Amino acid sequence: MTPIRYELIKTCKQTGARLGILHTPHGSFETPMFMPVGTLATVKTLSPEELKEMGAGVILSNTYHLWLRPGHDIVKEAGGLHSFMNWDRGILTDSGGFQVFSLSEFRRIEEEGVYFRNHLNGDKLFLSPEKAMEIQNALGSDIMMAFDECPPYPATYEYMKQSVERTSRWAERCLKAHQRPNEQGLFGIVQGGEFEDLRKQSAQDLVSLDFPGYAVGGLSVGEPKEVMNRVLEFTTPLLPANKPRYLMGVGSPDSLIDGAIRGIDMFDCVLPTRIGRNGTVMTSEGRVVIKNAKYARDFSPLDPNCDCYTCRNYTRAYIRHLIKCDETFGIRLTSYHNVYFLIKLMEQVRQAIREDRLGDFREQFFEQYGFHAPNAKNF
Repeated sequence: MTPIRYELIKTCKQTGARLGILHTPHGSFETPMFMPVGTLATVKTLSPEELKEMGAGVILSNTYHLWLRPGHDIVKEAGGLHSFMNWDRGILTDSGGFQVFSLSEFRRIEEEGVYFRNHLNGDKLFLSPEKAMEIQNALGSDIMMAFDECPPYPATYEYMKQSVERTSRWAERCLKAHQRPNEQGLFGIVQGGEFEDLRKQSAQDLVSLDFPGYAVGGLSVGEPKEVMNRVLEFTTPLLPANKPRYLMGVGSPDSLIDGAIRGIDMFDCVLPTRIGRNGTVMTSEGRVVIKNAKYARDFSPLDPNCDCYTCRNYTRAYIRHLIKCDETFGIRLTSYHNVYFLIKLMEQVRQAIREDRLGDFREQFFEQYGFHAPNAKNF
């Protein structure tokens, strides 16, 4: 029996969005869900206890980075990633493919895999479908990702076609190399850029391999939001209704809602902690850049409608002071609030699906957040 199972609970009559439960070896979690990113086996500045406190279910870690530091052999010796980082809920590891293609300027893609240089010290490295599976099997994540090619945006049709075909061949090799199929679920990644026929080809190839779940990759890589939404509209219906659908690397509030409306169950992004470190926070009334001078004497919480630890205990003026002074506690407070904000947003999305009103919720949220304004700021 597959270790990853998706249970569809309800479909929103207003939008078609799905409410479900993702069953993993480390617990069952409601979807649609936002998954905080813990690249190096930690969500930056936040403890596992704090993540549990705010209701996080599944978090991400990065295959490529953990392979380089501390090494998958060390994590395996520690008893796997759950034990190593003291997290007893779900963990998803990506395949490392995105990092290979985004961090290394010196890379060579061959049929057997990718030759590239370590971004830390310049050492020559090689990553293949088999190696990606070996590393993830050692890490012991609940959900592993197949090793795929992440083409740039924009890419020509000819390049994308070759890339999709290679990704399908690599997916097959990943399945063959996966050593722990009864303990770890392996997801395939649908590629194809903005080309509908290539997305269809990629989805058909991967669905025929019967993965326990599917990701939509190659989005949130610089394309306009309208393009991403259009691609989702013709891609998610190609994926099995009884399996989870994961949109990789997407975490802005508007895209979480729009993605859920288009049938996505799982999202992840470094956005909340990354912008938090820069002094930017998401609130129910829109984006707040807390470093701005106007908050120097603002003794209200970051978000008057938020009940997170940060908003219950600290003011905008104090947090601005910490950020301006480069105090670590400041970025802990903004990061906590931002991750909490997205986790709670998805709770609201799930409730709206239950009540068949996600379309209304979207309109209300976008209006309040300012997404409808002609020059609305996004993240």
